[in-house]
This record gives sequence, C-alpha cells and structure tokens, in this order.
Amino acid sequence: MWANAWRYPLQVLNYAAFMALIGYFSAAPPYRHIAPGQAQVTMAFNHAGQPREPCRRLTAEELARLPPNMRKPMDCPRRRSPIRVELIMDGKLLLQAVANPPGLFGDGAVNVFRSVRVPAGGHHFQVRMNDNVRVAGYTHSAEQAANIEAGKLLVVEFSPGTGFSFQ
Repeated sequence: MWANAWRYPLQVLNYAAFMALIGYFSAAPPYRHIAPGQAQVTMAFNHAGQPREPCRRLTAEELARLPPNMRKPMDCPRRRSPIRVELIMDGKLLLQAVANPPGLFGDGAVNVFRSVRVPAGGHHFQVRMNDNVRVAGYTHSAEQAANIEAGKLLVVEFSPGTGFSFQ
C-alpha cells in the first residue's frame, strides 16, 4: 500500500533529475566546432568524368553480326575518366583528390567532399580539375579572392554548365 503512495512522487523526482541533466548538457559545456580565428573551406560536388575512349561507328559487317535488337550504329564504351582536382590557397596546395568512377563498369559519377580548416581572413583561391584522361593538363579551372570570417564556411562547388563557384 505504501509502495503505491511513493510511486508517483519518486517518478516525478526521477523525471526532474533527468530533465535537469538534459538541460545542462544542451547548454554547457560550450562546444566550438571551429577554433577561434579559424574558418573552414569545403569542396563538395558530384561529377561524372568524360568517357575514356571516344565513340566509334560500327561497320556494316559488325552491324550484320549483331542481333536485330542490338544494332545501333555507334559503339560508345561506358568507362569514364577519373576526376583529379586541386584547391590552392595563396599559392599553397590545400586540398587534392583523385577519384575513380564507381560502378560495375566504372561509369558512375564521382562524389568529392573534402574539408580543411584555414586561418580566417582574405585569401586567394585557385581550383582546377581534369575530368578527361585524353586531355593533358586541366579541363576546368577558376580563381577567386575571398574574405572568410572566423567561424564561417566557404564552399567550392562544381556544375558542368557553369563551372566552379565559391559560396
């Protein structure tokens, strides 16, 4: 009988202690994701490289050997080029990535996501990428000066239509 009488007050006390613990850890101790005077630069994009080999036109003999439902005039290999990208800040290499295309046939798009902490302030950024093994050098590049405030984030993105952007 008395055990039933203490049940609800002890339950309230237990809930209050749990809420106090949760309340404390939601506000303290303070946590800083980025140290004071630091900023973060993130390079993030998804891009499919160019085909490794060019398409070729099938000859009449090759087409005749194929079943009727497989007779397309062009043979285009599926395998794509790896993506090689570099991010340079103030003349020094900051980030570098080489990614091979995923997939059973090596024909998927590559996801690039790299982050690095840098000192806050004004910097000159240069980004360059090669997505075609048949071309020497870089196929895409961009340069931009940016002033990054402490605790802020600069994102470098790539879109095939517009190229690199800094946000």
